[in-house]
Formats: sequence, C-alpha cells, structure tokens
Amino acid sequence: MKIPMPDKLLVRMVVLSMFASTGFSRVKRQDGSQSLAEVENEIEPLIIDRGPFFDKSVSRNVTALVGKTTYLGCRVRNLGNRTVSWIRHRDLHLLTVNRFTYTSDQRFSALHNPHTEDWTLQVRYPQRRDAGTYECQVATTPPIGHSMYLSVVEPVTTLLGGPEMYINKGSTMNLTCVVQHSPEPPPSIYWTHDQQEINYDSARGGVSVITEKGDITVSYLLIQRATEKDSGKYTCHPSNANPEGLSVHVLNGEYPAAMQHGGQLRLQYPFAVIFISLCMTMGAP
Repeated sequence: MKIPMPDKLLVRMVVLSMFASTGFSRVKRQDGSQSLAEVENEIEPLIIDRGPFFDKSVSRNVTALVGKTTYLGCRVRNLGNRTVSWIRHRDLHLLTVNRFTYTSDQRFSALHNPHTEDWTLQVRYPQRRDAGTYECQVATTPPIGHSMYLSVVEPVTTLLGGPEMYINKGSTMNLTCVVQHSPEPPPSIYWTHDQQEINYDSARGGVSVITEKGDITVSYLLIQRATEKDSGKYTCHPSNANPEGLSVHVLNGEYPAAMQHGGQLRLQYPFAVIFISLCMTMGAP
C-alpha cells in the first residue's frame, strides 16, 4: 500500500516553524541557493518586533509636595523613530513632544537621556491645581498611551489639644506642634505668646522647646509652674508651613462653665494621651 505524501507547502510551513523556534543561523548551499534557515532569518524581525510598548514597572502614581520639583516616569520599549508626548487630561493640553515643550507654562519640561528608554515629565514648583491625570503617549497608528495620577499636597501644621486648652495653676504646660507633608523638615520653628516671640532665656525660667525633625516634625513647648500670666494665645510658626495657634487658660483651682465645650470637659492632655494622639496624627498603626 502506497503511503500518500503530505502537501509540500504544509511541510515547508512546519519546517519554517521549527527553525523559528530554534533560531538557526543563516546557511548557504554550495550552489548559492537560499536555505530554509535563511528564510527564517528574513522573517525573524516580523516575529520579534512587536512595536512600541510601555514598561509599566517604572510608572506609578506620584504624590508631590507643593513647591518641590516632582517627576512622572515613562519607559517606552521598541520606540523606533516615533515621538513621545505628555498630555494633561484636565484640559487635553499638549505639554511636551520628545524634549520640546509645547506649553507656555515653563514649569513643565521633558527629560530624556539618548542612552535610555525613559521619557520623564518634570514639574517644577508644583501647585495644588496641577493635581490630576497625565498621559505619556506614543505616536503610533492609532496612538498608544499610559496614564498616571499626580497628587499635590501642602504642609499642614497641627496643634494637639486645640483650639482651647485648660490647665491648673502650678502644673506644667505641654504644647505639641506637628508639621506634616513638608518638602523638608522646617529649618526653624518658633513660638509666640499673644503675638510676642517667646524668649526661652527670660528671667521667668522654666520655658523650653524640644524639636524632633524628620518626615514628620514635632515641636514641644514646655512651660513649668504655669501661672495666670501664662494664659493667652500660643502660636507655632514653622518656617516653611502655615502657623497654627490655640488659646490656653490657666485656672486657679476653679472649673468655670467656660471649660465646658461641646458637653465635654477639656483639660491639658496628659503625656500618654498626647503620645496616642501624636501616633494617630502620624498614621501609626
């Protein structure tokens, strides 16, 4: 019984598939004709070149601080000779094309090193209004894009225990000022009492400040042996954030009706409560 031979075209397709998977190098026959391995090499670019695509491992949503330069990252593989643009979704405004800026707002610019595949949008002096979605777009047909969200926060100053604090005469006053979301720790923090800067070396004595700087900066104003003269408005002034104040009432053993606030008695927080409140403010678990 004669076994039927398979179609020649089918055999050729199977062989080409085998060569494509093994990656054989180019071969010439002695008569100069072209081998199947050489055909495979000619079609290899069609198998490997998938066109531009985004490497999303370097792209992420960004939280920026007001006034501090920030960057949105975009990595494009297999770009070829296509262009890369940055677009702001809020108004569909074209910000940059390659390394050229197409907006009158010169705070926006594109950064690119020719030896890399990274196209970075730089935003200098970001403001709250700059928050929103930005898209890195490649000029293919049709265009492809990758979006990310920019959040912009500004420093926040908080005085624990405010806006009113009541303490007993003779006790130690402990005012705690917390500065968050600052581009860098405040170079300095000073305190005022009734709009007058507090002199820590005054003849009164017993007045000191402890400041711990970091991603969250905390300043403690300590006043020992409080008297009625220590009552008034105290304000914490970070050098790179808005001030925050509270009113302190030093009581001579009495508990007037003014101490009732929202149906609750508001006294100077003991140290343990201050510590717990501070942990909650910092976002500790």
